Amino acid sequence: MKKTAVTAVSVLLAMSLSACGGGSDDAGKGAAAGNTGAKPGEKTKITYWTLDRHDADYIKEVIDKFNQTNKDNIEVELVVKADDYAQALDLAFSAAQAPDVFRVKENTIQTYYKKGYMAPIDEYLTEEQKKKFPAMPDLNQFDGKMYSLPNYGSTMRLVYNKDLFDKAGIAKPPTTLAELVEDAKKLTAAGKATGAYGFALPFKTPSSAWGRSARVIAELSGYGGFGYDFKTARYDFSGFKEITKAFKQMRDDGSTLPGMEALDIDPLRAQFAEGKIGMYLSFSSEPGVYKSQFPAKINWAAAPAPTIDGSIKGASGFLGGQWLAINKDSKKKDAAWTFINYMYGDDILQPYHEKGYGISMVPSIISKVKQPDINGIEGFLPNKYDGVWPIVPTVTVQGVKYEDAFWKYILEGGDLDKVIADLNKRYNESLDKAIANGEVTAKPDASFDPAKMQGTFAK
Repeated sequence: MKKTAVTAVSVLLAMSLSACGGGSDDAGKGAAAGNTGAKPGEKTKITYWTLDRHDADYIKEVIDKFNQTNKDNIEVELVVKADDYAQALDLAFSAAQAPDVFRVKENTIQTYYKKGYMAPIDEYLTEEQKKKFPAMPDLNQFDGKMYSLPNYGSTMRLVYNKDLFDKAGIAKPPTTLAELVEDAKKLTAAGKATGAYGFALPFKTPSSAWGRSARVIAELSGYGGFGYDFKTARYDFSGFKEITKAFKQMRDDGSTLPGMEALDIDPLRAQFAEGKIGMYLSFSSEPGVYKSQFPAKINWAAAPAPTIDGSIKGASGFLGGQWLAINKDSKKKDAAWTFINYMYGDDILQPYHEKGYGISMVPSIISKVKQPDINGIEGFLPNKYDGVWPIVPTVTVQGVKYEDAFWKYILEGGDLDKVIADLNKRYNESLDKAIANGEVTAKPDASFDPAKMQGTFAK
C-alpha cells in the first residue's frame, strides 16, 4: 500500500510549524472565469451539495455573503443532505442532475474519482495556491492531478456528560472496553430518575455509527479501522470482535438509549444536550454543535477513546485533506471555481477553525489561528496519539457490509466468529477481483507498525 498520504501530511505538519504567513486571498482570481454558463446580464445559478450539518449555519452565512457581493453575478444554492448523501449523489449523477459543486470526504473521494464525478482543478490553481494547499496523493490528488483542496481535519474522541459522571460517582472516562461497559451501566442507574442512559450511537445508519466509534477504538488498539490489515494486505475483521461484544453487552444490559436503531446523529446530539445520554463517540465537530446547533444544558467534555484492553498500540485516525469538488459534467465550471476560490479564502478558513467547526489542515492557517474559545474543544485538539493511516483499497463487496453485519449481531446475537469469517471471505474475494481487474493495488508490508503514525499533528 502507498504511504504517500502519511508522508504528505507529515510534510504538512512540518510546514505548519515553520510557516510565517500565508497565501493572499487574491490567489486564484486570475483564473479563467469568463465561461460561467449564463448569458450577459443573467445570473449564473449553481448548486452546492454537502452532508455537513455541524457547520451549516456558518456556511449558509458565508454563501449568503458571496451571493450578495460577488461581481460575477453568480448565485449559489446550498443543499444540505442527511445520511443519504452518497446515495442521493449517485442518483443525481446517473440522472445528469448532479450539483455543480459538492462536498467530498476522505472515505468518498477515492470512489468519486473512480466513478469520474470530479473535474481536475489544476488549470485554475495559481502557483501561490499550489504552495498554500498541500497535495496529498490518494486524498486530494490522483494520478498527478488535483481534485480538491484541504480545509479541516477531524479527530475522534469519547464525548461524555460530566454531570452524570459525577452523579454516578465515576471519577474519569473509561480507558478499556470493560470500563466502558461498566460505566454505561452505572450511568444508566444514576440517570434512571431523569430518563438518562449510559451510552448511545446513531445506528439508523450503521456505517455512520461504526465510523465514529468502533473505528477509533480499533485504530488505537492497533487494528485497521476499516477491517484492513496493511501487514498482510488482506481484510481481517477480527479486530472488531471484542468491540462488537462490548457494544452488544451494553445494549443487553439496558445501558443504551432505547430506539438507538432509529437514531440519527442530530437527534442523538439533541438528546445529549438535554442530559439524556452519558457518553458516545464522535468527531471534533461536536463543540461547535453544542455551542450553536444544540446549546448544551449540561457540563460535558471529551476524552480519548478507550481501547480494547487499555494499551495503545496504534493511532487515532486524523481525517481530512479535501473539502469541495467540481462536477466533471457541470457546464458552469468557471462559476463553480469562482465560488470555491471564495470558500478557500483566509477570511473563511480562519474563522472556520476558530469557531470550532474543524481543525485546520492548511499550514498558513494553522500558523495564525487562535485556539477556538468553545467549551469542549480542548479535548479534541490533536494529541500524541493522533495520526494519519494509509488509504484502504476500495472494493465493492457482495452482500451485507461489515457495519450492517456487526449491527445485526448486536441486535440479534448469533455466532460472531461465523459473522467475521463470512466478512473476511467476501471482502477478500472482492479485493482479489479488484486486483485482478487492475482497479486497486494491495501489497503486504511486513514492517507496518500503526504505532509509528502517532503524533502526526501533535505540537
